[in-house]
Amino acid sequence: MSRVGRNPIPIPPDIQVRFGSGAIKVKGPKGELERMLHPDMIIEVADDQVSVRRPTESKMHKSLHGLTRTLIANMVEGVSRGFSKELEIEGVEYRAELKGKALVMALGYSHPVRYEPAEGVIIEVTNPKKITVSGIDKQKISQAAAEIRAFRPPEPYKGKGIRYAGEQIRRKAGKAAVGTGF
Repeated sequence: MSRVGRNPIPIPPDIQVRFGSGAIKVKGPKGELERMLHPDMIIEVADDQVSVRRPTESKMHKSLHGLTRTLIANMVEGVSRGFSKELEIEGVEYRAELKGKALVMALGYSHPVRYEPAEGVIIEVTNPKKITVSGIDKQKISQAAAEIRAFRPPEPYKGKGIRYAGEQIRRKAGKAAVGTGF
């Protein structure tokens, strides 16, 4: 049995979870999320917890078991606490600012890069080198952070670019260091 899938999901007192016709709705202080789940999974909503079971031991059902439980747990956590990802900009003259809801970045190109966030995604610029992407839907937050990072991924020689906070970049020696035998 899936180790992740068999753990029940505790429901905090201020969260409402409803399941019906293949869709689960989770409502909390930060908002409301709804998601269609695979029809084979058996979802039971009790008073203070949600449990997920699988109908058979087939490989597909084993795969869906842990996934379904994690999706529901992320929904519960999102509407109660929310999610956020931090990005750091490294490089001379690289910076970011907000213009309305759009994120405008100077990343060494001949033009400024503009990013319009999806609905439910909140972007904050704490200083010109730090961007915070937050919201209640973990998938949307991660997707938005990945799209922003893709405008200028960190390069291995000088480390310039956009990286996740705490991300380690493997640095390479340049050709001058290689030629001298270091």
